[in-house]
Amino acid sequence: MASFRPWPVDDDDDRPSGSVRPLSQADLQAILAHLGDEPDQLLVGTGADRPVVAVRVRVSVGRPGGSAQATWRRLRAAEWATWTRSLPWRVAVLLGAAAAGGFLGSLLPPRLGLIVAALAVAAVGWGLRFRPSPDAVAWRRGAAGERRTARLLDLLERQGWAVLHDVAVPGSRANIDHLVIGPGGVFVVDSKQYRGRLRLDSSGQLWHGGYPLAPALRTVDFEADRAAQVLTDPDVVVVPIVAVHRAQVPWGKVVMQGVPVVAARRLPSMLRALPAVLGPERVAVLADQARVRFHAAA
Repeated sequence: MASFRPWPVDDDDDRPSGSVRPLSQADLQAILAHLGDEPDQLLVGTGADRPVVAVRVRVSVGRPGGSAQATWRRLRAAEWATWTRSLPWRVAVLLGAAAAGGFLGSLLPPRLGLIVAALAVAAVGWGLRFRPSPDAVAWRRGAAGERRTARLLDLLERQGWAVLHDVAVPGSRANIDHLVIGPGGVFVVDSKQYRGRLRLDSSGQLWHGGYPLAPALRTVDFEADRAAQVLTDPDVVVVPIVAVHRAQVPWGKVVMQGVPVVAARRLPSMLRALPAVLGPERVAVLADQARVRFHAAA
């Protein structure tokens, strides 16, 4: 979690207005009582061992995969309701299969006939079972991919990075899977959980199976542009990244339409290797802005 470091007490030019004094025991008890179980402030020490109150930036906005999981549950509930309305004819089909299996079984030796009848009923029942649609399952997989990316990004928070998950894009129905702010800059990370491998065609387009990734690249690029507008810092460039789980990415990383597409497991090391362009105070300020101006999508 990013935090402001205390103002130096030996630099009059950098010190904010006001005064700093040692805290008494009564002051300390009053502050701790005010903070409660989830403090927004931390007590830190200066070089002179004088405790002062410093603000901690909280960026616990959103839940990884929250909106995708909510969409999966909503679609599954709607499909389950549709499926239950079809139960009468499904039961009728199952009873018909049982009768047909029994008739065929009567033509065979008793033990073999019973096995054939049971297999026929099981096969029909399996075919009539409830199965969520591929679209609904895709949302569930997407939520799982976002949670996996979040676990990878958690490793960065100990090194001065701040991460917000599943936040809504103001003025749009889109959401940002992960907004990452740290020494290397500001990034919008879109999680994808695919199967198989990604491939480049002869024209240089990236594909997953029979589906081009161009729409996904345009989406994450749009999200990065909107994030830059929300943060309103002209000196900060928000970089879009697509993090891919399971599917093999050509060479582990490829840049398409200005958007890096990277194997998700390589994302933390890639971000850590970037040259530092933001100091701790700047990271804290941007993270606090993001916490205030973005809200959870789900």
